[in-house]
Amino acid sequence: NMEVIKCADQIIDLGPEGGDLGGKIVASGTPEEVSNNTKSYTGQILRPLFHGKKQ
Repeated sequence: NMEVIKCADQIIDLGPEGGDLGGKIVASGTPEEVSNNTKSYTGQILRPLFHGKKQ
């Protein structure tokens, strides 16, 4: 639930995929900092919550 994640103090986003393609830290920081990370799938979902809808 992105509304819950949005309120977190810190996020550690692991990935970028699952299995052998995962397990690396893709992004870490506050939800707003993660939303600015273009490599983070979580950041891509959080971005509209902080910066409005994509155009």
